[in-house]
Amino acid sequence: MEIRDLLKPELMIFDLQANDKMSAIEEIASKFFEKGYVKDKEDFKNGLIAREEEGSTALGESVAIPHTKNETVKEPAVLFARKVGGLDYEALDGEPTEIFFAIGAPAGENNLHVETLAELSKMIMKEGFIDDLKKCSSEEEVYGVIDKYSEKKKAPVVEETTNSDIKLLAVTACPNGIAHTYMAQEALEKAAKKAGVSIKVETNGSDGIKNRLTAKEIEEADAIIIAADKKVETNRFDGKRLIQRPVSDGIRKSDELIEKAIKGEGRIFTAEEGASKGSDDDGEGQSFWQKIYGDLMNGISHMLPFVIGGGILMAISFLVERFAGDESLAFTFLNGLGGDAFSFLIPILAGFIAMSIGDRPALMPGMVAGLMASRGAGFIGGLIGGFLAGYVVNLLKKAFRNLPKSVEGLKPMLIYPVFGLLIVGALMFFIIDPIFTGINTFINNWLMSLSGANMLLLGAILAGMMAIDMGGPINKAAYAFAIGAFTDTGIGTFMAAVMVGGMVPPIAIAIATTFFKDKFTEDQKKTTITNYILGLSFITEGAIPFAAAEPTKVIPASVIGSAIAGAIVGGFNISAPAPHGGIFVLPAMSSLSQALIFVGSVLVGAIVGGLIYGFIKKKD
Repeated sequence: MEIRDLLKPELMIFDLQANDKMSAIEEIASKFFEKGYVKDKEDFKNGLIAREEEGSTALGESVAIPHTKNETVKEPAVLFARKVGGLDYEALDGEPTEIFFAIGAPAGENNLHVETLAELSKMIMKEGFIDDLKKCSSEEEVYGVIDKYSEKKKAPVVEETTNSDIKLLAVTACPNGIAHTYMAQEALEKAAKKAGVSIKVETNGSDGIKNRLTAKEIEEADAIIIAADKKVETNRFDGKRLIQRPVSDGIRKSDELIEKAIKGEGRIFTAEEGASKGSDDDGEGQSFWQKIYGDLMNGISHMLPFVIGGGILMAISFLVERFAGDESLAFTFLNGLGGDAFSFLIPILAGFIAMSIGDRPALMPGMVAGLMASRGAGFIGGLIGGFLAGYVVNLLKKAFRNLPKSVEGLKPMLIYPVFGLLIVGALMFFIIDPIFTGINTFINNWLMSLSGANMLLLGAILAGMMAIDMGGPINKAAYAFAIGAFTDTGIGTFMAAVMVGGMVPPIAIAIATTFFKDKFTEDQKKTTITNYILGLSFITEGAIPFAAAEPTKVIPASVIGSAIAGAIVGGFNISAPAPHGGIFVLPAMSSLSQALIFVGSVLVGAIVGGLIYGFIKKKD
């Protein structure tokens, strides 16, 4: 089915009334419901919101493609909407979003919505597509633009001959595996055509690998570009010149990447490196600490769903316990389910750290190392075990790299699993566990003994770290420390400190835009409500656009406000019952006074940060 068939004339809005993201979603959901394409407006709206929480569907270039695959959708349909002048939809380029394509797909359909997203994403990269849509004032004109730029409506393209014998390959991938994957593909193909070289682009999308690169093509390629924000298979590129960048560079710096590939920049990749992170701007490998951070973040990102889901269910179970008792069925179910999720934390952390270093063969020994650490060595032991497993497997790859081809298949099926588990297990059992169990016990006893000024100071430091880079390495280090303490000791004070530290920056900015309106642009003022909501939900990233624009003003103000909030929760020994949730964990707190002090600390910190930012900011 083509986009033209899915794009319904009764679902076109040429004058969207919404002025912010949530209002736009509400208006889009209402139109789907009003025209009979969904059974329940709220279910459909919640599906759109849930997708936005994974990452904004505003792709930049004035376009957003909100979408959901939902049981309430009766039949697949695409809505077109235009907001004259645009609105803030949290676009990746920070610009207002004017054009919307909203996709509703029934839960039972296969990959129809993914294919639609892919085709729309490619159209967006075509010069003139957006400008033509902005001029449309009728359904017929919209259909005309779609027909004009639709690849399916064009005659088969005869491959152009080039003036160069250079052959390039590329792989594109993004975490969600939809829009940016195909936008990067389109941009690289366009840049290669302009440069007069041939290129084939493999897409690692949510609907699987498309346009897969063959062994012969890889052998003949002069250079390979990887534009990806998630792990892709790199061992097949052994001995080839490789340039690796984020998927956003594939979209916005495609000409630069093609030029580097033509000039022979990048480095020769060797399969022994395992999950190589590729090259930086100069074509050289990442630094040791960049690789360590990337491996650690791979573990933490996979662990977070278990932390958040398990932690919040356990917090809810404590709330249920107050009213129904600890022998009630609801308490037993929720507490047990949350506890089961929590039991995976350290194994998942260690396993995916190991996998980031040593690829798939390192996953199993890494998870076993994490399981062993969870019995004594704790969070720190799990971190060590994950890195240990990854490097052990990489050493095994080097040790057995010269095996005869006839027994090559034994490596992934027998050698890596058996020797990897044996070596990692022995190191954990005889060295890591004994040492780090003692260290873990000492740290836990020290943390539990902290009180008064010590707890106040540590709370201020952790909360301030959350506001320094707002989701970057320092922020993640503070969060990882708090999770470790929460997992190993059950102490929620450090969790409360990092939570208020992450809540303050967006609320502080919202306060500044509320009370110092004359110093902000109209677009900045439109983010006020959004930042209040994000801050209360413990989503620090709402402050990033402001911090990026004025780091010397926003970051100091945020750090001061967050540190004050962290000092308050530390000084009063306030404990968070879950590792995420913001104000939504308040009902599960142990007492009303704890909840009030938690809220008060956020308000005090945000007001201080907001006033500092408001006073030192110059009128825009």
